[in-house]
Amino acid sequence: MNSSPTRKVVIATAALAALALPLAACSGGSGSSSSGGKVQISYLTQNDAANSAQGKALIQAFEKKYPNITVKMDTQPGGTQGDNLMKTKLSTGSMDDVFHYNSGSLFQALNPKTTMADLSNEAWVKDLDKNFTSVVSVDGKVYGAPVGTSFAGAILYNKKIYDKLGLKVPTTWDEFISNSEKIKASDPNVAPILQSYADTWTSQLLVLGDFANINAQDPKWADNYTNNKGDAKYVNEPAFAGFEHTAEIKSKGLVNKDFASMTNAQAMDALAKGTGAQYPMLSASIATVEQNEPDAVNDIGVFAIPSANASDTSLTIWEPNGIYVSAKTSGDKLDAAKKFVAFVNSPEGCDVQNKTGAAAGPYSISTCKLPSDVPALIGDIQKYIADGKASPALEFLSPIKGPNLETILVAVGSGITPAKDGAAQYDADVKKQAQQLGIKGW
Repeated sequence: MNSSPTRKVVIATAALAALALPLAACSGGSGSSSSGGKVQISYLTQNDAANSAQGKALIQAFEKKYPNITVKMDTQPGGTQGDNLMKTKLSTGSMDDVFHYNSGSLFQALNPKTTMADLSNEAWVKDLDKNFTSVVSVDGKVYGAPVGTSFAGAILYNKKIYDKLGLKVPTTWDEFISNSEKIKASDPNVAPILQSYADTWTSQLLVLGDFANINAQDPKWADNYTNNKGDAKYVNEPAFAGFEHTAEIKSKGLVNKDFASMTNAQAMDALAKGTGAQYPMLSASIATVEQNEPDAVNDIGVFAIPSANASDTSLTIWEPNGIYVSAKTSGDKLDAAKKFVAFVNSPEGCDVQNKTGAAAGPYSISTCKLPSDVPALIGDIQKYIADGKASPALEFLSPIKGPNLETILVAVGSGITPAKDGAAQYDADVKKQAQQLGIKGW
């Protein structure tokens, strides 16, 4: 997770950095009080500027609606430090009543069945997108609600260039390469495919963003990969495709000449200005265009990284974080905590989220509606989800991610390391990580 783009994109696109603040004193689920007809609960979120501001705004709106409930906000760092703090607080019974944390594999690592309240019977559960439900559930029980929007790992593209050349959105990898070669032939000053290895994390998109295609071909791949079973390795198809594609676009001269020195922000500017036509990237990076080239925001579209066969081509989705209720919270405090979770995903809570967060994709619950002025590419993402052609990224389904993937892929994408060698290096990296995590079968 530390090397995945999920956390780094926040810094890359929203210029936010985690503040080096000490952990705020936590009131904890067992320490909250009820007096004078009022109930007090606590809410824990990350201490970066965006999450802190959003937490305060949600609490203010919630307390206005529920004057008999007060919410104390606590903060802590994100990243690995935050992961460790979460586990410590849950194991010692000192967790806040409601807390904000990752969904997916990191959520699973918190042992939800014993540390979190079962929210399966809450009214909002029926409104969840099935992909989000899958990453906050254990044994059929739902433990979390979403905060913020989802986002996609895909190919961002300049629609004006596509329209000018009469290109259609590709549904196979061969069509994508054909489009790229036509772009190259049409104008030597336009890079068909942008790469931005100055920000090394960006090298991972053709691998990580390809996971929905892997899942479409083999729905058991993530489980087999986690448990070291069968052929679920990156040296084997279908997972090898991402490494192969990373090497291919360089070997065919389809990437920008300054791929080694270009940053993510520079690549997004090039895409917006039309000096680059396509960019394997997270949809969250549209925030850079909103800031630097606002008039060009709706010139950017998105399509799924194409698979070899059109029937397998699917969009990889990074699901939003979740909010959870501590299993230690009970009585009036539990009722109040559940009201807070429901409020966050009510139309009023969604309005707060719209005002305090940057949309990078659709919400994962139908009660939340995006404002009309969101980037057009969000509609592209929504169509894949509506058509059932989307699935969560691998990191939501497996705890194993080798820390050296971005370094390995920079070498593969630079033509230094052959794709097969890079895939073998990453399989070794994964094995080492799995053993460090103590996962059985490795």
